[in-house]
Amino acid sequence: MVAEARTLAERLAARGDGEIAALLAARRVSSHVAWRSWFDAAEALLEPTSIAAALRALPRDDLHTLSGGTGPEHLGLTDADGRPFAAVAAALPAETSPTPPSEPAAASDDAAAHAAERAFTATTALADLLIDALRVPLGRVASGLAATERKRLVQEELARDVDEADALVRAAELAGLLRGEDRRWLVTSAGAEWITRPTGERWASLAAGLREALPAGLRRGRGWADPALWADAYPLDPEWPAQAARWTQLWHLVGLRAEDGGEPAWAAPLRRGDEPDPSALLALLPHEVDRVFLQNDLTAISPGPLAPALDVRLRGMAVRESHAQASTYRFTEASIGQALSAGETAEGIREFLSALSLTGLPQPLAYLIERTAERHGLVRVSLDPATGHTIVSSRDHQLLDTIAVDQALRAIGLVPDGRLLRTRAERSAVYWALADARYPVVVIDDEGETVALRRERLAGDERPETDRYAPLIARLRESESGDADAAWLERELDAAVREKATLIVAVSLPDGSTREFTLEATGLGGGRLRGLDRGADVERTLPIRSIASVRRP
Repeated sequence: MVAEARTLAERLAARGDGEIAALLAARRVSSHVAWRSWFDAAEALLEPTSIAAALRALPRDDLHTLSGGTGPEHLGLTDADGRPFAAVAAALPAETSPTPPSEPAAASDDAAAHAAERAFTATTALADLLIDALRVPLGRVASGLAATERKRLVQEELARDVDEADALVRAAELAGLLRGEDRRWLVTSAGAEWITRPTGERWASLAAGLREALPAGLRRGRGWADPALWADAYPLDPEWPAQAARWTQLWHLVGLRAEDGGEPAWAAPLRRGDEPDPSALLALLPHEVDRVFLQNDLTAISPGPLAPALDVRLRGMAVRESHAQASTYRFTEASIGQALSAGETAEGIREFLSALSLTGLPQPLAYLIERTAERHGLVRVSLDPATGHTIVSSRDHQLLDTIAVDQALRAIGLVPDGRLLRTRAERSAVYWALADARYPVVVIDDEGETVALRRERLAGDERPETDRYAPLIARLRESESGDADAAWLERELDAAVREKATLIVAVSLPDGSTREFTLEATGLGGGRLRGLDRGADVERTLPIRSIASVRRP
């Protein structure tokens, strides 16, 4: 193992930082390990427990090629020619076999229709989940979605049960639409853009994102293996069957696998590694509509699934009361006010609704828009440049007096200051507190212009998982020296001293000859090795620079 550790140390030192970081992440090495040199790293990676963990994470085909010593190099497990190190070979199973060739059967017509319905339901539910998460981030715990969020998604009929609620969030995370940060699930910029896409593009992007997230053992080129074989993809990992079941659940959820175990027509191009083609799926989905019925009772009724971009904008100015193939939306003073605060104008709302409506713009709705727009901005929130305090002002002094005594606003600490209210709270916090209390509030900038604040908080840029290893890799790089042989010799001697091992030390003498001493290593320091020569019964001190080689008897 000593020679192999040196071989591995040299291979590690020659690799790029990115490859080293990927290896450490795959082997689940803590970024806080106390390694000081590549030799430390190599010895730790060749420990039996580390090798066992690495083999558990290898797919079936990789185990087969590793056992035969015929595959490519597996950094940390083989030499440069793909031959496993002795400790690795000893830990490999006695028999391994490659994944057998297999192609999924085509789904029946009925099963494909049900798969299409599931795909549509999941895509729509995921869009609703992301729209809600833009306003209020989802709660997150270590295991995934918070229990209260699971129950809420089921109650709102976005998921049939808590398992499906978890699967929706997992699909969104794997596809890059949601990202966990601390105790919240936040929508990514890609997720915010995904919401506005047509249904076919939504599904294609979701399916392609899930394909990219597949573990290596389930892949075949750019596509995937027959799902019937997934349970055997990682034969040494006792936890894999449960993980395989979760991946299979996702494939059922988004319509990539039918209930009869067959493959729908729209899944085949993706499995082969081609670009997604949702045309066969869309042929089985309800037709999207681009017009609604506006009612005198301040509701809008969509006679079918409303085109996503229109649905997103409509929900910015109305509350959706029911969602199915025919959905109902209700306009309120608060919902119109929120639209105006988000940057809409009264004229823009009227034009949008007039173009959207099959029945024109009802007078009650036109009046609601006009009345709300007239009141909107009656309460103004700005900053006092002299003090940095937040100022609340209004031309309606009676309304300002009401705000000053509103118990719902106690948390922001408003204090009367003449015809104004003043607080040390942040401007955005004051604005949202007033907006949530349904006051007609706007934010004013330093130039006196209205600023549209958006509540949506997107996830920040994702930091690569491997970045956390940068300090460790830098420390290992600093240990490198120009004379690898000398560094390795000193390491061998240090290990022998710690173990009080017996060494056969070959020493180069001044006359050019070499003499061997059998020593029990007792100390190392000052560039010298001390050891007890049992044959002569004396303690010898040998300069390290004169030691040509060492070996154990």
